[in-house]
Amino acid sequence: MIPPTAIRRVGIVFSGGPAPAANAVISAAAMNFLNCGVEVIGFLDGYECLEQCSPRCSMVEGDHYLRLSIDDVSGIRNRRDIILRTSRANPGKAIRSLDDLKDPVKNARLMSVYHGLESLEIDGLISIGGDDTLKTANYLYEMQQVVPGLRPISVIHLPKTIDNDYYGIDWTFGFTSAAHFAAMEIVNIGADAKSTKCWYVLEIMGRKAGWLTYAAGIAGEATRMISVEDVDDTWDLNAAAEEMVDLMLTRAADRREYGVICVAEGLAEKLPEDQRPREVDSHGNSMLGSVRVGDQLSAAMEKAYAERTGVDIKVRSKQIGYEARCASPVAFDILLGSQLGVGAYRALVVEDLSGHMVSVRDQLQLVYVPFGDLIDPETLRTRVRFIDRDSDFYRLARALEYGSADTHPVRPKDAG
Repeated sequence: MIPPTAIRRVGIVFSGGPAPAANAVISAAAMNFLNCGVEVIGFLDGYECLEQCSPRCSMVEGDHYLRLSIDDVSGIRNRRDIILRTSRANPGKAIRSLDDLKDPVKNARLMSVYHGLESLEIDGLISIGGDDTLKTANYLYEMQQVVPGLRPISVIHLPKTIDNDYYGIDWTFGFTSAAHFAAMEIVNIGADAKSTKCWYVLEIMGRKAGWLTYAAGIAGEATRMISVEDVDDTWDLNAAAEEMVDLMLTRAADRREYGVICVAEGLAEKLPEDQRPREVDSHGNSMLGSVRVGDQLSAAMEKAYAERTGVDIKVRSKQIGYEARCASPVAFDILLGSQLGVGAYRALVVEDLSGHMVSVRDQLQLVYVPFGDLIDPETLRTRVRFIDRDSDFYRLARALEYGSADTHPVRPKDAG
């Protein structure tokens, strides 16, 4: 039986970088709303158009949004391109505190988004995106609490990042697909390395945490993996190069004159201050890829190897990143994305929630996490989930590396 609901029209916005299975999320959410008679508006290009709306704005169907039908969202779960497209538009860029949400200058773009939603009589907004998009969703939710006279619009967020560093959910949709894609790249490059007796350094996308580097490295059988979780303070590039030369010489003595080292791009922010990235994007995030830590490490390895052995070698480097964001989605990501889409419907229609993120636990059991549990109330920044070096996932990565062994003691089972 379809429950009665005050939600008559919902909007869906996808913001930030692409991720495999994005369409599975959109499809599952839209289908469930449409099946219970709720109209679905899909906004095009993230917040790009919405953040420019005025109180009297007139959004154009087909140019600024789509009125989604069952036909529009059927048979799209495996499509790689995002049917709503996306952008990096950041309407909350000027907000630094909750008080800023009351400031008509600083909240201007957020109010534009609100006016755009109002112009189409949206009752609930489904936000799909990463940590910056979660911040925007929280701003829209909190702004309605402090600016008088605004008609309530419910806000529900669905977590998206191939980096898998989202606090509040164990696995984000698109992560497994991106890891699989990167792993196949590692396999191919590993075959080249073995065939030509050479070494590669692969820099893998991962702004803040090493989930993608480690998952891809494990699945692709990399020789060594290095990420931000391996560095307590500052990453000493020359010391790391010396360690890699130790590895190269050890393998050469074992007649393995080749290997693949995977490094996370986030290591760029662990470099000494004068070597860190200076460029920032529209969200204020460092342009990590511009530093090219893979190139730097490979050059340092060549130098260290020549100094140690008197032999000049070539260590090749390559970045793996953007091409993984629209990789073909694997079955798990389609399952996860579909469940999150259904969760958005249930959050708004069944649970009557606002200011919550949809998550899963156990066997895709839906849970709803308040924004307050995900965002620091002082800084309004989202919490990041790093790989715990005491975790079995981290131990797995270490145990599978060449010449490594899992030396952690086995903890006794809990009594009772």
